[in-house]
Amino acid sequence: MMFMPSSALLQSLVWTDYRLAVVFTVLLPLVLLVWALVAQAEVIQQLLVIYWKVSSLLAITVYLMIAGLPFSFLTAAMARVMMPISLWFWADLNEEIREQPFSWLKLIFTAWRWALTFYCGAGVLFQLPFLRCGFARTAFASDSCQVWLEAPKLFRQSFHAGFTPGFLGFWAILALIIYILTLSYFIFFKLGRQGRSALNQ
Repeated sequence: MMFMPSSALLQSLVWTDYRLAVVFTVLLPLVLLVWALVAQAEVIQQLLVIYWKVSSLLAITVYLMIAGLPFSFLTAAMARVMMPISLWFWADLNEEIREQPFSWLKLIFTAWRWALTFYCGAGVLFQLPFLRCGFARTAFASDSCQVWLEAPKLFRQSFHAGFTPGFLGFWAILALIIYILTLSYFIFFKLGRQGRSALNQ
């Protein structure tokens, strides 16, 4: 039987996870992107732009959770899997970054990339017991699943108080459809041609 922490401990862990997500998936890559633009580090810029495109699934997930859609638990796990992949997949960009001379930008970018990878890996393991929330309404209605919706609901109250959850959920579903279509096009049409080369996009 899988261990499930007490409700108070679970709430604390979930909120800690959201805080870490803001730091590792939003604030640090945003600072690094601005730094790379100022330093004209084109390779790091390109990799971070790819990261932001892929990580948009995490933002979509927040709005799906605002709307109370169970499959948001599945998109949350998928986002944690795809974000590290987007940073390590491109062989040509990785090689160019390795060959660059030492700089504080390169050092901090590399440290962040490893930190994000470990964070996302630990996050996937943490979320595994809650994937059931995405498959059954009864499980979704449980306290252990609903605790994951607290932060998105607070986000809506703070930034989108004038919009209903249903309205935000509609646009989130539309964004998810576009995301899936774009990802499918890349996998089935572009990946075979360009392989792991981002420079041939």
